[in-house]
Amino acid sequence: MSAYQALLRQLPLTPRTWLVTGAAGFIGSNLLETLLRLDQRVVGLDNFATGHRRNLDEVRGLVAPAQWARFAFVEGDIRDPACCREACRGVDHVLHQAALGSVPRSLDDPLATHAVNVTGFLNMLIAARDAGVRSFTYAASSSTYGDHPALPKVEHAIGRPLSPYAVSKYANELYAEVFARNYGFASIGLRYFNVFGPRQDPNGPYAAVIPRWTAALLKGEPVWINGDGESSRDFCFVANAVQANLLAATTSNPDALDQVYNVAVGERTTLNALYLQLREALAPHGVAADVPPRYRDFRPGDVRHSQADIGKAERLLGYRPSHRLAEGIAAAAGWYTTSAAVDG
Repeated sequence: MSAYQALLRQLPLTPRTWLVTGAAGFIGSNLLETLLRLDQRVVGLDNFATGHRRNLDEVRGLVAPAQWARFAFVEGDIRDPACCREACRGVDHVLHQAALGSVPRSLDDPLATHAVNVTGFLNMLIAARDAGVRSFTYAASSSTYGDHPALPKVEHAIGRPLSPYAVSKYANELYAEVFARNYGFASIGLRYFNVFGPRQDPNGPYAAVIPRWTAALLKGEPVWINGDGESSRDFCFVANAVQANLLAATTSNPDALDQVYNVAVGERTTLNALYLQLREALAPHGVAADVPPRYRDFRPGDVRHSQADIGKAERLLGYRPSHRLAEGIAAAAGWYTTSAAVDG
């Protein structure tokens, strides 16, 4: 039995109170769903800047009424210290997911990115410390590796950041390290690599590649690839990110604390190959996408290749990815097609 399987058996026997910031967002709502299914008490915090009420509504329809009754929602902003203090009151575990994502967004508006991702993070760190929470787990980012050329990426070797977003997420790691050293407040950072899955928004100029391309294929619209399509990424299904969060939050291994971990699969897929996999996964759902993709200039701030070494998370947290790319796309394809039908 894996460490995660053991945890899934144990958690319903010992209900705890969890705070999920960004609970109406993509990863946050998946964490919320999993925790409620495990009969946990959950406080959700969101200001709906990038999250959606429909995500909360969807989770409500997927869990039992008694499980939904264990959820308390706070509409608020992590840039407000008082709101952070309120949300942390009586909480055992904090899963801090709230952020302004996207490299292009940060290039367009670096001040907003800093205010949410740095000031907001510091507000949450202080509130959680003062509330005496048992654990603080936060969403870090693979963008922290910047221009470091080595593959696969290992946690101790990073380069220069390539965007304001990358700077903001690295600042989170630095603050977390300082709080551990000066206040004895332990935390764990999870460097996500291209997470995808159900409830990820396909719309808007900052949408991630998999939901954006899938939406285009479903609508019969062109799929645009930035660059030559040979850039590669370590695509990570959201169930893997949920697993990493729960393992990090509940770890009893002292060596696992005050660390950052890659959360990925440990494999690399080019954008051209990704396009073909998406087409194949949608075919059983009646989507005949036989139009070749279109190509345009590389996007500023993007790295050429990204692939994670997940050995540290495996060794210290017991992390084992449950879904690789093809499995994740297959698991998400039904949601994408259903969601598109509902939106249509």
